[in-house]
Amino acid sequence: MNTELVEKFEALLQSTGREGIDKLIKYIRTTDFYTAPASTRFHSSYEGGLLQHSINVYEMLEAKSKTDTWKDIVKDKSTIIIVSLLHDLCKANYYAIEMRNKKNEQGKWEQVPFYTVDDQSPYGHGEKSVMILMEFIKLTAEEKYAIRWHMGFSEPKENYQYLGKAMDKYPLICALHEADLEATHLLEVDKGDED
Repeated sequence: MNTELVEKFEALLQSTGREGIDKLIKYIRTTDFYTAPASTRFHSSYEGGLLQHSINVYEMLEAKSKTDTWKDIVKDKSTIIIVSLLHDLCKANYYAIEMRNKKNEQGKWEQVPFYTVDDQSPYGHGEKSVMILMEFIKLTAEEKYAIRWHMGFSEPKENYQYLGKAMDKYPLICALHEADLEATHLLEVDKGDED
């Protein structure tokens, strides 16, 4: 576990001053959030990848808040911290490690660990993060929508009309989605499988 990243993550959350944030941090410590991957193989699919990804999304969203395009929309520091660091809280206790056969560099088969999904609480993605967060802290409507819709156009196409309306109502959704994509595709070098 990267204690430096954990300390940064928790200090940022503490800085929001949200009522219940201490209980939320205690809850997170009971999960595998700090050691879980961010995905099974698409990005940051290594131990601690979820924590690193969350920090990366925060840094991208924070950078956006300083641009002419976003400075009047992405302006509340507390909101920036909450939505970016916690958008993927749903991935805590979500992955399992299994073994599979894979050829090594010498061409010999060996057993190697890999991540699989083991969702014990199938409540969706963004909506699951919102549900968990609301057990500990109060979220603004903008924060709920941003976290719920942060997957953007990775949502099933049947949801596009709702996503578009939500983005019109709360442009923070678009900013968070972009920050998530930027973190994934620009900052993160996957240490997992390449297949």
